[in-house]
Amino acid sequence: MTDEFQVHLFGTEAEPLVVIDGFSSDPEGLRAQAAKSTFAVTSPHYPGLRAQADPNYLGERMQTLRAVLTKIFGLGQGANMVECAFSIVTTPPSDLKPIQRLPHFDTTDPKRLALLHYLSEEQTGGTAFYRHKATGFETVPPDRLEPYSRTINAEVTEDGPPPPEYFRGQNPRFERIGHVEAKPNRMVIYRSYRLHSGDIPPDLPLHADPRTGRLTLNTFLQGR
Repeated sequence: MTDEFQVHLFGTEAEPLVVIDGFSSDPEGLRAQAAKSTFAVTSPHYPGLRAQADPNYLGERMQTLRAVLTKIFGLGQGANMVECAFSIVTTPPSDLKPIQRLPHFDTTDPKRLALLHYLSEEQTGGTAFYRHKATGFETVPPDRLEPYSRTINAEVTEDGPPPPEYFRGQNPRFERIGHVEAKPNRMVIYRSYRLHSGDIPPDLPLHADPRTGRLTLNTFLQGR
């Protein structure tokens, strides 16, 4: 385990994305916790199941996280815990809602951070980041929400709903500007207002069992 981290700047907005490999000293223990957890549908937006996780596991890397929050994201006052949950993608492509078939943002708040901890194998798919071509937006802060939503609605009206599949690559509406490969015990940190999508392989078996499915540990922090 190392306290070093990498910073990637994707797109014209050059939003930072932090990658920390070997994040936990006990990833097998985290997977064992997930296997004992009770998963359920907890969000109308997430295409799968979630179970509450203990955020105290982050404590062993607190020095690194403080450095990331302060030096990379300008959150020198620290951050509060919003959510920490094991997550498994289980929704068949045919059952995806139209909004789940497009790149998305989690919140418009630039002080909200997403910490995405991959716990399964590389072939379960990483995360991709996007630019919306018509608006040029790579992030959606509050002042962009109305024009972005209006443009997306107009595009859906013109083209019809997106096909029933997980978004991958790019299309005439969205350009992929960056990608992070999934790697067991890799932590990725980015601002939640970035346009992104799980890069779910089309042939991936969407198992609900955390021992075999696409398991991640998703934490959200709110900067003070």
